Amino acid sequence: MKGIAIETAKELVAKRFPGCETALLAGSVVRGEATSTSDLDLVVIDNHIMSSYRESFIEKGWPVELFVHNSDSYQAYFKSDCDRGQPSLPNMVAESIVLTGQQEAEKIKEEARQLLAKGPASWTPKEAEAKRYFLTDVLDDFIGANNRTEELFIANALAEQLAEFVLRINGQWTGTSKWLVRSLKRYDKEFAEQFLAAFERYYSAREKNAAIQLAEAVLQPYGGRLFDGFTLGKEGIKDGR
Repeated sequence: MKGIAIETAKELVAKRFPGCETALLAGSVVRGEATSTSDLDLVVIDNHIMSSYRESFIEKGWPVELFVHNSDSYQAYFKSDCDRGQPSLPNMVAESIVLTGQQEAEKIKEEARQLLAKGPASWTPKEAEAKRYFLTDVLDDFIGANNRTEELFIANALAEQLAEFVLRINGQWTGTSKWLVRSLKRYDKEFAEQFLAAFERYYSAREKNAAIQLAEAVLQPYGGRLFDGFTLGKEGIKDGR
């Protein structure tokens, strides 16, 4: 499957981007984790285009996710991804195999590797406090919920915010969907297993205690739950108004 995917990707690049600086193939096919719904993630750097774009289509039976950049736009996306703590494009580039333009590809891949190794910027004390407050808020909602339908969505929000808090407070990259779970496992396998077991217990048997205790244990070293005294934006209000 991998060999066919590479050939398909090379043919596509030769047909649509013959003068590109470099083209890279990333995703589950490259990692050897392809499933029946896997697509080809193609990153193309082509200085003939004025602005970046994304396109999805089918090529010889393969779903293709195409990410096209020029030499300026990919760097802007690298920065944007890293600023939000979710390095989607750097991850794709770092894990990719080169289809064409080896010299340019190695330069870009090295940039991506360095960014990933550096890790995200640390949260400021104010940012950490706000994240702690909103995590407390969704935890309280989860504890108090008694409507099963609403509770499912609250549990999802709790899992996402809790995973993000653990990762970012410890200087780790985060992600969305499957990448959030992968980020947890990469950071701490033992904690990831505990995390997944706690939420599996809730989803399968509606037992909340394990997830609640886990969230409280995560918050405890940083001051525990936060509600009383929290403010957001008050610094800009003048005295007497």
